[in-house]
Amino acid sequence: MPGFAPPVADERTALTAYLAHQRRALRVTAHGLTEEQARTAASASELSIGGLIKHAARCENFWTDLILQQRRGPQRTADESDADEFRLAPHESLADVLAAYAEAAERTDAVIAGIADLGQAVPVPRGLPWFPEEVGEWSVRWVLLHLIEETARHGGHADVIRESIDGATLYPLLAAAEAWPDPWFEAWAPASPGVGRQQAPVD
Repeated sequence: MPGFAPPVADERTALTAYLAHQRRALRVTAHGLTEEQARTAASASELSIGGLIKHAARCENFWTDLILQQRRGPQRTADESDADEFRLAPHESLADVLAAYAEAAERTDAVIAGIADLGQAVPVPRGLPWFPEEVGEWSVRWVLLHLIEETARHGGHADVIRESIDGATLYPLLAAAEAWPDPWFEAWAPASPGVGRQQAPVD
């Protein structure tokens, strides 16, 4: 069942498997896109697929840093605005942000694998208005659940944007990206020559 998360035997496997599944769904929305399409805000919002993947990579690094207690502030640079967090800069490419996302995911997975107790405390950062003042700490378990929630939310955004660009939806994109044998869903293919050139790999 390549369209579903694999069977799970315990809590840790469930959390990491579902996070991996949501990452995969987000990444595949970029399959076959050109650089221009990856920057396109095709829905009512200003979000683009490239920008969402960029944000997802930064989000994972931020939360992994919190688990390791290495950093407390946002990932963006001093000259970036909130909007810049969700769009590709002129010097950034789709391949760049896909690679950064893969690296961030690998780092998260390695850190989680090295933590024996998912109840381990993760201190809540202070001085950031979107974090609750009345809560002193989360757990690694809570962080993993939040990452699943965050990734799924942005995967939904990316689904809408991708369908607005060329009508492509999740299962046909997965069938195309992963070469599903005899898929129940007809694999996505570019509608015309030129669509899909300069495409970045999703794996």
